[in-house]
Amino acid sequence: MTGIIFDFNSTLFADADKQEISWRQFARDYVNKKLSDQEFDDHVHGQNAELTLNYLFDRQLTREEVDDYSERKEKIYRNLCQADTEHFHLLPGAPEFLDELREADIPMTIATASDKKNVDFFFEAFGLSRWFDMKQVVYDDGTMKSKPDPDPFLRAAAKLKVAPEQTIIFEDSPSGFSAAQATGAKCIVGVVTNHNRAVLEKDARLTLVIEDYFTMSVMQINQLLD
Repeated sequence: MTGIIFDFNSTLFADADKQEISWRQFARDYVNKKLSDQEFDDHVHGQNAELTLNYLFDRQLTREEVDDYSERKEKIYRNLCQADTEHFHLLPGAPEFLDELREADIPMTIATASDKKNVDFFFEAFGLSRWFDMKQVVYDDGTMKSKPDPDPFLRAAAKLKVAPEQTIIFEDSPSGFSAAQATGAKCIVGVVTNHNRAVLEKDARLTLVIEDYFTMSVMQINQLLD
C-alpha cells in the first residue's frame, strides 16, 4: 500500500515570507540579532524551533525556555498569517488534489516541524480535518528529531501503517529532501517556493518538481509508482 506524506509549511501553505519575518522580528527583539540569509538557510529553514532557538541564544535552552520562546515567536507568525487574508489559503490546486486522494482512499498525512498549537491553528483555518486525521499527524512534540533526520517521515509512515519505502513525500527544503531520501521513500516531490525551481530541478533526489497542485492527480501518483 502507498502512503502520501506532506510537509506543511511552504509545501501545502506558502508561508516562507511570514516565517522569515517572524524569525527576524523575534531575533531582533529577544537577542538583538540580525539574521543573515545564510543563517536562515543553515539554522532556520527545515529546522525545528529548538535547534533554531539554541543557535540564536548560543546555548542549550531548557525545555521550559524552548516552549516559552517558541510560543512567543509563533504568536508573531500566526498574527502575520491572519493579517494577510489574500494569501491565507492552501496552495492552488491543493484542495482539489486532496479531495481526489481522499476519494481514492489513499492514506495520507502531514509531517511538520510545527508544534501542536500551530497544527491546531492550521486545522481550524483550513479545515484540514476534511482530509487528514489529527491522530496521524506528526508534529514537533519535543521528542521528534529535526530534519534532515528521517524521524518525522518514519513516524508518519508508521502512523499510516505503510512501509517507508512505499511513501511519496512532498517537500520544499533541502533538509526535507535529505530526510525523505534517508527514509527510503519511493518518490520525493519538490514543491517550488521563493522562485527556486531552477535549483530544485537540479536536485537529483527529486522525482518531480511542481509549482502548484493542479498538475497532480491520482493518475499522476500511479505514474510515479510505475
